[in-house]
Amino acid sequence: MLPAGEFFEAVEQVLTLVIKLQVCSEQQQALSDTCTAFASACSWINENVNPRLTNRNSIQAVCYQDVKDRFGLTANHVVRACGRVAANRLTAKLQGKKVKNFAPTSFDCDARTFRFVEKDWAITVSTTGKRLTIPLRASNYHRGKLTWQNPTSAQICLHRDGGWYVHIQLKSEPPKPINADNIIGVDFGRRDIAVTSTDQSWSGEGIKETRDKYSRVRSSLQKKASQGTRSTRRRCREILKRLSGRERRYQAHLNHVISKAIVAEAKLTNSIIAIEDLTGIRERTNQQPRNKTERRRSNSWAFYQLRQFLEYKGIKEGVEVIAVNPRYTSQTCHCCLHIGIRSGKSFKCSNKTCGWIGDADANGSKMIRLLGLSVIQPREPNLLACPISLGLQKAPVKLTL
Repeated sequence: MLPAGEFFEAVEQVLTLVIKLQVCSEQQQALSDTCTAFASACSWINENVNPRLTNRNSIQAVCYQDVKDRFGLTANHVVRACGRVAANRLTAKLQGKKVKNFAPTSFDCDARTFRFVEKDWAITVSTTGKRLTIPLRASNYHRGKLTWQNPTSAQICLHRDGGWYVHIQLKSEPPKPINADNIIGVDFGRRDIAVTSTDQSWSGEGIKETRDKYSRVRSSLQKKASQGTRSTRRRCREILKRLSGRERRYQAHLNHVISKAIVAEAKLTNSIIAIEDLTGIRERTNQQPRNKTERRRSNSWAFYQLRQFLEYKGIKEGVEVIAVNPRYTSQTCHCCLHIGIRSGKSFKCSNKTCGWIGDADANGSKMIRLLGLSVIQPREPNLLACPISLGLQKAPVKLTL
């Protein structure tokens, strides 16, 4: 049996703390001017530097002095602007897209343009004018995370609510992975958000009803916001703004609860977590003929967020998370490995000598477990021997809490 650590790549984990700033009108203007200059510099770099360059140092080498002279940014802000363009170009290249314009809503800071002052619970940040000292509206959670810390990178952002926030990045080394010889398979779905091979499940009925309710409310308010009296339209727009994000926050809360429970069980039982690699599933399902309601429900399915939460919580607790090819996992019997018949939530094995009947998602989670076992125990008998595409997925390097 291969050691579990062979599949675990140690990465630096970054926790991002989002904290509101207490800014006065003069500071607001300074931050706004810096955001505008930073975005203009990024747009100019993207338009005037060879689009094939996706490395920050390469971009910086050909445009540093021009950007510094044109936009009045500090030297380190120019470096960070080159870095943002490089990162956006690399992401766009992987997605086969082009980099769009940069909005003047944020700018990046490093150790020289940003400093956290724990004594005053404030930050100092460089702008296109003078350096500002801005108090933080830090909660007890933020204070607990920032105590005795010396963060060296941050982002100053203007949020949709009109407030200014600082996104402080705290870097840490994850613990070594636990020695695991067992697998917990996790099947993602819409009827049941997640089903594990250890018979845990979380129903998706509540989130479906919540999404449908918010969809009806939004549709009604949007209709009224374009008709009626001026006061009615204004009131509807205010309600829409207040409701914005509630559905998203509710889904994120559910995914946090589910991922925490799965990782806790894996840590307690010294297990690895195996999940389906559902990359591209939304694009594939959108090609199928469906009504408007089904399309909305499918496109609002937050399976990728749940996967992200599992991965970063797993790294934090030393639990490995591997993603396996989902092909035929919902159609194969976990007892005899024969193709069966799935109808909704029910599964029936077509093998006469087996004939297993049960919950389709539970069967899928057990098949995912078998695929995971073939990764850590490739030479064990009675496991899958067919060639399948498997791979360890890296945890995201930036997470906002």
